[in-house]
Amino acid sequence: TTSFWQGVDVMGPALSLVVIDRLPFDSPADPLVKARINTISLQGGNAFLDYQVPSAVIMLRQGLGRLIRSKKDKGVISVLDKRILKKSYGKIFLKSLPDIKMVKHLKEVENFFKTLENE
Repeated sequence: TTSFWQGVDVMGPALSLVVIDRLPFDSPADPLVKARINTISLQGGNAFLDYQVPSAVIMLRQGLGRLIRSKKDKGVISVLDKRILKKSYGKIFLKSLPDIKMVKHLKEVENFFKTLENE
């Protein structure tokens, strides 16, 4: 959950995997989010692309930041939400990521952890 994305500071090998089960969109039922969406819509904007996606991108980057806290830190970030690859707005999320190696096959992740164990 996003509650773990703020205030968590685990450095070094104690943290080597962050799993993000879904893209961190705020609930449109939240009264503050709902008000913001209504305001943007009334002004002729696209609330989803102008507010909801950028807000979720910031949250995703905060979640990723929990893994790499120093230059020595290494790990795997696993985003399980297929929307990051299947939806057009997924490209916005992908472009926001730092320069990291992206893999789609579990075997590559397994190999990474094996090399990490040997260090």
